Amino acid sequence: MDREEEEEELRVPAPKEVDKFTSLHCLGYLSSVSLFVAVCVGMYVRWEVTDEPMILVIFSLGLFVLGIASILHYYFAMENASQSLLHLWFGFLLGLLCFLNSPILGSNIKELVANYLLLASVVMKALWIVTERLCSKIHYKPTLLTSAELLEFLGFGIASTSMHLHKSLAIMALVVALGALIVDLRMKTLLALLNLISFALVTSLIFFKAIGITANPFALGCYLGRLLCEPVLDVYFSGLGPTERWMPVLSLGKVWRSLSLFPLSVTELAFFVLAALKLGDLQMWYLVIPGFCLFGLFWAICHVILLITIWGFHTKLSECQKTWRAQRSSSRSLDQVMASRGIRHFCLISERLVFFSLLSTVILGAVLWQTSNGLFLGALLVVLPLESLTHGLFHELGSCLGGTCVSYALVIPTTYCSTGGQPTLLPPELVEQLNLRSTGMLNNMQRLFSHHMIQPFGCDYTTSGVTLEAVLTKLRNFLELRTADGPRHDTYLIFYSGHTHKGSGAWALAGGESLHLAQILELWTEKNADHCSRLIIVLDTENSLPWIKEVRRMDGVYVAVQGAELSATMVDPEAGEMPMLGDFTAEWVDFNCNPTIDTQWSDRGRTGTAMYGVSKRWSDYTLHLPTGSDVAKHWKTHFPKATYPLVYLSNWCCGLNLFWVCSVCLRCFRRYKLTWFPPAVLDTGQGIKLVHS
Repeated sequence: MDREEEEEELRVPAPKEVDKFTSLHCLGYLSSVSLFVAVCVGMYVRWEVTDEPMILVIFSLGLFVLGIASILHYYFAMENASQSLLHLWFGFLLGLLCFLNSPILGSNIKELVANYLLLASVVMKALWIVTERLCSKIHYKPTLLTSAELLEFLGFGIASTSMHLHKSLAIMALVVALGALIVDLRMKTLLALLNLISFALVTSLIFFKAIGITANPFALGCYLGRLLCEPVLDVYFSGLGPTERWMPVLSLGKVWRSLSLFPLSVTELAFFVLAALKLGDLQMWYLVIPGFCLFGLFWAICHVILLITIWGFHTKLSECQKTWRAQRSSSRSLDQVMASRGIRHFCLISERLVFFSLLSTVILGAVLWQTSNGLFLGALLVVLPLESLTHGLFHELGSCLGGTCVSYALVIPTTYCSTGGQPTLLPPELVEQLNLRSTGMLNNMQRLFSHHMIQPFGCDYTTSGVTLEAVLTKLRNFLELRTADGPRHDTYLIFYSGHTHKGSGAWALAGGESLHLAQILELWTEKNADHCSRLIIVLDTENSLPWIKEVRRMDGVYVAVQGAELSATMVDPEAGEMPMLGDFTAEWVDFNCNPTIDTQWSDRGRTGTAMYGVSKRWSDYTLHLPTGSDVAKHWKTHFPKATYPLVYLSNWCCGLNLFWVCSVCLRCFRRYKLTWFPPAVLDTGQGIKLVHS
């Protein structure tokens, strides 16, 4: 006992985790030190040249704040509070350096030193950010704006109050536009880089001339560069998926999302009013007045549609959030819930409508362009990224969310057949075992439907057989199902387990009747005419190979058959460990519901062989895209009649396919690739994977 105590005393305690001063941190610290020295030199030069006592007071107060931040950081371990103070004051002091500029300072050597230090700070900050990402030392979290960015925005905006009111308001609008642009870049919207170029050109060439300020380009470049460097680089480096990036928006509560419409409406209205000020310029009245009347009306209609669309999206998202929170105990994600609720179809239509809103803003801004109104330019720079964010949200969700799926399962537990093809009753001693396996199959399929948010049409289980007429009626009703919004489901899934005929694979039904694949496809062609849905048939039978071979020869439809072949003909289920019906279903469902399971489908020791077959044009399939009738129905449901003329414009513009040659080549390549080199695991995009041993 004494020896154990001595060994415990001799053990070296584990080192505590400390913040390692690596070369990466060194770049970050040097950037901050360079910025601090540049601000100090710049403020001193301005006090020395202007002899303004207020500058000295502000400079002294800045040093005092630095001391307070150091005390909070090192003595009270309040790192967040100290960093918040520093970001707020750096934003404020950089704003003063930018606005308190004079031609006299151009020949001052100290001002030149301060400018080069500001440039060095941006360069070192950029190197630090690039090195972190190349070395994978950064952990991405979904966020819109960080607290540091918000504080620097606030500090820069406070610095603008040193000027006249109209100039200060224009600067504040520019700061809001910068924040919207950063969010636009972080979300990787389709038009983010175009917005960045527009912001850079307007800010550097027109904006400060419009408000009559000769800004210090080094201070302004340092402020913008330090804020924009990270989101611009993350457009390439960030590995977050679409729904992960948008999670701060998608996870907002109903009240906050509803309240967000108010500032958006005020911003849009302010832009429209500021654009209308151009009517006071009568120099080109013959172009301005007709242009305002025509494009102003177009803008107003488009933006009423925009607000109604956002409100409708909030309503649908609230329903999805309610369902997701009610089932949070499972592994189901929010995007699965949204896909099952038809959010994808809504977003594809809304993307078109928001695009016209964005287009109307660009046209109105170009027609009523004002190079001498800084508030107009600031409002335009705010509105463009906000509408781009809305367009990007609908585009991303329309592209990444899966389609809707509906399913039907039929289990007929008869495994023996007489010479005439009529299913016979099982011996009494096997009834209990067969019932257990059959109910197990139904439970597995219900687990699959629930896990992937597949709408179940029904799961039928019968031990007395079912007639052909009953099956056809059930399938006919199943294939007629539509989503709540009106269009057909993207995927229809049929599961069958029971006896089949050996030569054709047809389902053996009561009364000596049978159901062939051609009969199902006849129903499918009838119900799916002029639509682009797909049909997936999953078979857990003894003879699924004939249907798999037959579906591979089909053309003009999107049909897939997943089945399995038992390694030996089942004669007596009690004679050893023989593969039985239900084994494949259990394994296949586990593979599709549990991503941690590494099932080796190509293992030679398997007792059953998984197989799938797809029709010739399966690779051409794309999820349902809104047709003209879908858009018209959506429009009549959500929007007033005065906006109906835009339906035809929307359908015509979105019906143009300028890259049809490329799409044809790509479609042929995918078709031959799937025919000649079929993958062992084929992802349907619905969360369900077809497998081949």
